[in-house]
Amino acid sequence: MKVYDLIIIGAGPAGLSAGIYAGRAKLDTLIIEKAQAGGQILQTSEIENYPGSVPEESGASLISRMDEQTKKFGIEKVIDIVKAVSLDGKIKTVTCDGGEYQAKTIIIAGGVTARSIDCGGEDEFLGRGVSRCGTCDAPFFKGLEVFVVGGGDAALEEATYLTKFASKVTVIHRRGELRAAKSVQEKAFKNEKIEFMYHTIVKEIKGDGLIESMTLENIKDGSITEIKADPNDGTFGIFISIGHNPATEIYQGKLELCEKGYIVTDEDMKTNIDGVFAAGDIREKNLRQVVTAASDGAIAAVEAGKYIEEVGDR
Repeated sequence: MKVYDLIIIGAGPAGLSAGIYAGRAKLDTLIIEKAQAGGQILQTSEIENYPGSVPEESGASLISRMDEQTKKFGIEKVIDIVKAVSLDGKIKTVTCDGGEYQAKTIIIAGGVTARSIDCGGEDEFLGRGVSRCGTCDAPFFKGLEVFVVGGGDAALEEATYLTKFASKVTVIHRRGELRAAKSVQEKAFKNEKIEFMYHTIVKEIKGDGLIESMTLENIKDGSITEIKADPNDGTFGIFISIGHNPATEIYQGKLELCEKGYIVTDEDMKTNIDGVFAAGDIREKNLRQVVTAASDGAIAAVEAGKYIEEVGDR
């Protein structure tokens, strides 16, 4: 069986960046992706905060260029679903539906899956009024009313951040009290632009192209409320912030994970197993953005090359 220098699991921004750097370093590299390259960024219709992005940049257009760069450097790709990994020893094995692959080093860049609120219209309006990233999309809602669904630290921090752009921010939470840390709550409560709706869930989102209304249900008394866009605005934003699920199920018991299930690494993307690295949203970190994912991938690939040289297998 062929043994690659490097296998990269995942072809999002972190995985593709790792592929570019690995290719430039002449590492014999395979990228394994379960579907289309790009991951969650494909749901982003506009990107303004990635350095050097072109006018009217979308997640799809950025990923397309990154993918083309990996081809330029001769990176091999396969579409397959990873089922299991064996990470101990000098040669690592990745078992997929289509067979087994082996390499001297592994970069895990499988990303995360945003949790859904499971309401009608959520997927339809994703990128057209529904967002899962305030840092990414807040500027597109300047002067508009927005709603944040969630009650944890991330939701309230996102609500506070959105007040820099939105005319009004309403936090929608299904429970009667917030789950965020008291210090985070206090900051949000003091912000005059933030209001709160408790015991409430979003049932349906409607509109023609953009969001025009949403239906809310009070789960305590069963009452239904319809929120309509201000006629002068024509739309509003809904930011879903109820957490993410890192794609780390197959690494449990094999790699060190934090309490939330993310892979623990040092600043060089090294995990607790020699020759195994993690990059992008799947690792424990504070900021999950395209630019930080790309940075992680670059660092991981460089460190993978150093590891191969150090063990003397090249």
